[in-house]
Parts: sequence; C-alpha cells; structure tokens
Amino acid sequence: MMKVNHTLPEITLKSVILGVFLSIVLASANAYLGLFAGMTVSASIPAAVISMGVLKLFKRSNILENNIVQTSASAGESLAAGVIFTIPALVLMGYWTDFDYFEIAKISGIGGLIGVFFTIPLRRALIVEAELQYPEGVATAEVLKAGDHQGETDDSSKNLMMIFKAALFGGLMKLAQQGLQMWNSAIDFALPFASRQAEKRSVIGFGSELSPALLAVGYIVGRNIAVLVFAGGLISWIVAIPLYSFFNPVEAGSGYLDAAYDIWNAKIRYMGVGAMVIGGIWSVINLYRPLVNGVKSSLNAYKNRNSGIAVERHEKDIPINWVIIALIISVIPVFFIYQDIIHNVFTALLMAVIMLIFGFLFSAVAGYMAGLVGSSNNPISGVTIATILFSSLLLLLIKGTGSIEGAAGAVIIGAVVCCAAAIAGDNMQDLKAGYILGATPWKQQIMQIVGTLSAAIALGLTLDILHSAYTIGSETLPAPQATLMKSVAEGVFQGNLPWNFVITGAVLGVLIIIADLIQKSRGSDFRIPILAVAVGIYLPITLSTPIFIGGMVSHFTRKHRETHPENKQGLLFASGLITGEALMGILVAIPIFISGEKNWWPEIPGFSWLGILLFVIITAILTKIAKRN
Repeated sequence: MMKVNHTLPEITLKSVILGVFLSIVLASANAYLGLFAGMTVSASIPAAVISMGVLKLFKRSNILENNIVQTSASAGESLAAGVIFTIPALVLMGYWTDFDYFEIAKISGIGGLIGVFFTIPLRRALIVEAELQYPEGVATAEVLKAGDHQGETDDSSKNLMMIFKAALFGGLMKLAQQGLQMWNSAIDFALPFASRQAEKRSVIGFGSELSPALLAVGYIVGRNIAVLVFAGGLISWIVAIPLYSFFNPVEAGSGYLDAAYDIWNAKIRYMGVGAMVIGGIWSVINLYRPLVNGVKSSLNAYKNRNSGIAVERHEKDIPINWVIIALIISVIPVFFIYQDIIHNVFTALLMAVIMLIFGFLFSAVAGYMAGLVGSSNNPISGVTIATILFSSLLLLLIKGTGSIEGAAGAVIIGAVVCCAAAIAGDNMQDLKAGYILGATPWKQQIMQIVGTLSAAIALGLTLDILHSAYTIGSETLPAPQATLMKSVAEGVFQGNLPWNFVITGAVLGVLIIIADLIQKSRGSDFRIPILAVAVGIYLPITLSTPIFIGGMVSHFTRKHRETHPENKQGLLFASGLITGEALMGILVAIPIFISGEKNWWPEIPGFSWLGILLFVIITAILTKIAKRN
C-alpha cells in the first residue's frame, strides 16, 4: 500500500498528554473486558476517533499527531491483555493475598518494554518487505485520513458523538445489571437426558450473556472468528459435556447446570489447553523464515546507517544497538523478580533466559499473526499457555512436586512473555498505520514506550478496585484466561493436570490445522485458525453466544459496508458499547472499593425481561447503523 509522505510535527505536548490519558482509560476498560469475557479487542480506532475529536479543539493539529495519540493509547489497551490474562492467577492460586501494585507495575512495564524492543528489528521485514495486511492498522489509517479533511462538514465530530452515544447506552445497561441487579447477566440452562444408569442423567448446557460489549466484540472480529469461537463452545457444551456425562452421569434431580459447569471446568476446558499449545507451536514453525529475514533486514539497515548511506525519515527506527543494550538491561530487573520468588540464583537466571527466548519468539509470532488476522484475533493465549506449560515442566525438575513457588514462577515467566507478545502485535498494527500515513517509526516507538509505561502504572490500581468490588475469579468477574493459567501451572506441580483431555485437545488441534491448510489450498475466504476454536472450547458457552450473534450482524451487513466503505459507524458504535460497558463496570466498583461494602448499591431485581429486550434492541440498532449509508 502506497504511503503518504508528511513533514508535520508528531510528538507534541498535547499529543503526549492525550496519549497518556487515553492509554490509562482504555487499559482500564480492556482490563475489565478481559476479566469478564476472556477476550480483548483493539482500541486503535476508537482512540483515533477520540483523538481527532479532541485535537480539533486546537487551532493547530494534524494527522500525525492523531496517529501518535492512538499509538500510545492502543499500547495501553494491549498491555492490559497481557496483565489480566496472567497476573490474577497469582492471587487465584494463593501466592499473593492481594494485588501487589508495585510488582504488577514492574512485571507489566518490563514485559511491555521488551515487546516494544523485540518488534523494532522486525518492522522492516513484516511491514515494508512482507507487506502483510495488518487489517486494524490499515483501518486506523483510513479513519485518520477520513477525519483529516477540512470541509463544511466535520465527520470526526459525528464519529465522536457516535462513540459517546453507544458508550452511554452500554454503560447504563451495565449499571442496571451490575450495580442495581435488575436482571441476571446471563440466561443459561442445562437439560438432563437418559444415560446408561436409571438413577443418573447425562447433561447438556447452553446460554447467553446479555452483554452489549460481547455483541460488539463479535461484530468487530467478524463472522469467521465469531463462528469459530462459537464452534469451540459447541464442541465443549453440546458434544464433549454430554459425551463425558454419558459415561460419568450425575444424580437425577440434582443441579444440572452446576454439574455441566463442574464437568467443563474440571475436564473439558483442558481440551482448549492442548489445542492452544499446538497452535502456539504451529505459529512458531510458520514464522521461522520471516523471523530470520527480519533480523537480517534490521542489521543491514544499521550497517547502511553506519556507512553514511542516507536513510529517509519514514524508515528510521530506534537504532538496533540501542535496542540490544536496552534488552540486556531489561533482563536485570527480570532476574531480580524471579530471584524474589525462587530464592535461587541459578534458577532465577535460567528463568530470565527462558523468558528472553520465549519473549522474542512469541513477540515475533504475535507481530506476524497481527498482520494476518489483526491484533484482536492474535494468539496471545496460545503462546502464553505454551510458555507456562514448558516453564512449569522445567521448574518441576528443579523444584519438585507441590512447589507453589515453582507454579508462581511459571506464571510470572508467562506474564512477562504475555505482556511482550500483546504489545508486539498491537505495535505492528500501529507501525503499519504510521507507514501508510508517512509517520516516523522511531517517534511511534517512543510513544509505544510512553503508552506502555502509563498503563503499567495504572493497571495495579484497576485490578485492586475490581478485586475488592467483584472478587476476580468469581461468577461476576470469572477471569477465564487467568484461571486457566493457574490450573495449568498448578496441575503440573500437583500432578493432577488432566493430560488425557490435553492430549485430546492437541489431536483436535492438529486436525483443525489440517482443515485450515485444505481451506488455504482451495483459496477459501473462510479460514479455520486453531486458536479461535481453542478459545471457544475453554470459554463458557454464555460468552461465545453473543460473540456469535455479533459476528452474524457483521456478516449480514458486510455487502452493504463493502459497497459503502466510508461507513465506519457500525465499528465506532461497537467500540463505544465496549468502552461504555467496561468503564461503567469499573465506576460501579469504585464506591464498593472505597467503602469496603459489597452491597453498596441498592438492588432492584425482577426485570429479567427488560435485560433480554434491551439486548435484542441493541442488536437491531447495531444492524441498522452498520447498514447506514
């Protein structure tokens, strides 16, 4: 794609202040969404729209300032994913009694910085030379270009108002459901059916969350991913749970829904672990050649610079020698973090080396996969699970069975790698947008560092507020990803990991990869990325269902949106729903956090019908807006 060449100011005081503010706000919102749903979405486009709306208030603002703001803001949103997928596991396993603010800032800040540094030598290979699609980066660039015109009508103001209206609607629904308890967050049920034993029953479960944010997630990720996540849910809840309970039936007349959840939690979801491990390994295999080319390309650019060959402004990265020095320095605090846990110099050094190797490999995987499927669909969970499983097995040899320090150490290795990979995928999207707009790469990389550190400072407090109000790991805020990381690490050290289900998931993963390769050879636009199915297997079906509905809305409005590519209203409305619901979830938690009283909000139950009705209405509104000319 042809890039635009600008010589406009980029890093300005107002762009830095706005970028830091949005990084903190969107990181907090995405932290809530990830703890609630087990999935996160890219914040680049809403950040770009908000930036355009705010910077229009100043006499002098330009497209590259807006790009700098969204670069910083989306870095914060991505770091939130790395944090909430892993760090809550330390509290869930009892290693921490509460969230240690400074430890969270250290772990996430260092992990995020490593992710920024690892992507710098890959930029030329993956963006300039490989010309990967980077769908969200391209979309962000198009939104910024569309808002950059100076005419009688200002679309950026309308876009900002669209996000605000959606956020208000999503926020009010969350207040009614979460704060005032007017209706249950989900409709779910389980049905018994006959088994081989007269007094026992097999069970089958289904349901849906009444969440506008999950509907919006499905719309943003699109039909393909939404269908695959839902398919994974059906594999778990419509096939695997009934099959397992046929051979291991539950007592007739007992709580069938609780029984279905118990079976899924203890056994079935580990199929997702096996599939994710296979997906992570497969991603690394696919990346070998681009990885080598990326390092060679970066070293050649450094040699050219030292030889006095002129390098254009929009091709200048942070110099590779600075990157190497920064990475070496970053290993020192990582070593001390591990030393505080393990209390063994050799083991802590080994863990730091493992982190560096996995961090580089999986940051490259995340950066490459973001180019193929977008950062919202990136295989962060898969690479983190693979890291934690490998680290646990290695530490098991050193620490022995039953070691809580070993399990915690594996989770923290995974946390640093997860933060690095999450940041890496998002950064490549931002650098793609900058490449199209003619931005200066090293300036974007500086703002990625600023956004990462801003979010790292804020996320510890966000987790503390949410945990005090809702108890992370509870039904209200289940933290599915962190719960899974805890289960894998503890399962290895306690010897109770259900390996038969992990192996079954791995076999299923291989079959899905084969099916995806067949689809690729046929040139089909419906691909089957293994990690999307794996996510669905280990998410409750109640989360997969609204994501599927949102994906169907995206599918049935796709032709219209392709005819009118300038219509980004559906995307902005969906982004507003996510932002409003997530921020209200945090705002509802603040008075509970301050007062220490979990029943702070008055309850007004008995409006279940209203929750269903509003969910249907918001689905219809999203469909209508997406089809608007």
